[in-house]
Amino acid sequence: TVNGLEKPKNYKLRPGDDIEVESFDPEEPDAVPQDIPLDIVYEDGDLIVVQKPKGMVVHPAAGNYTGTVVNALLGRNQEYAEEFDGETDPVRPGIVHRLDKDTSGCLVIAKNGVAMHKLCRSFAEREIAKVYAAIVAPCPKVLSAEIKTQIGRHPVNRKKMAVVRSGGKEALTRFTSLKRGKIGNVSAALLQVRILTGRTHQIRVHMSYFGSPVIGDGTYGGNGRIAAPRQMLHAWKLSFPHPFTREELSFEAPFPADFQEYANKIQE
Repeated sequence: TVNGLEKPKNYKLRPGDDIEVESFDPEEPDAVPQDIPLDIVYEDGDLIVVQKPKGMVVHPAAGNYTGTVVNALLGRNQEYAEEFDGETDPVRPGIVHRLDKDTSGCLVIAKNGVAMHKLCRSFAEREIAKVYAAIVAPCPKVLSAEIKTQIGRHPVNRKKMAVVRSGGKEALTRFTSLKRGKIGNVSAALLQVRILTGRTHQIRVHMSYFGSPVIGDGTYGGNGRIAAPRQMLHAWKLSFPHPFTREELSFEAPFPADFQEYANKIQE
């Protein structure tokens, strides 16, 4: 309140105003077991690879406390989190990388603390190859390209990421066109995209910066030309050395039906 009264948001404060703020403790997310089926691609005693569907969050957080991959893992084994012995955030047991809520595809998860540490190190040392499929519009002017910039928080909208000149983190993305043509009267392309760094929203930010945003991505300009029910981004292939045996493991998640539908719409 200002001077004992609730004021509209556009009220301009003046010297001498008496401001009172009522604080509250934010709700702490908690991971509870839920009976949610997971599409398991591979599993052994140390790790599990799942094909995450669109619309599913990886771990509980503000606004998404249930229905996540972690809730599903606990539903399979309520003692799952105990394997980490307090070594990690209790709502993120085994999570070594994430996919956005509306990005589908391959996700690897550790099943114990040692495996989690080793997999995190593999990500940090770029031993893990991540290949995505993306449908973008308009069609890039070149068949392939490398995009290397810094990515950081958007200077105005702090909920978004952006290419920044300084103060961000290095981000490196490479793409190759798999199919080029039009969806309706708008040029579009199906791309194979490899990221060599793992920055938040990296592909979405880089393709928007390149002038060919991922269709369906309202946050980064992808809804302007072709409407889609979600961002057409899919974590297609994942390769990495096993955290203990060092055997090279490779996985591929087939395109989900909605993604394939839009890929088929591209008429060459």
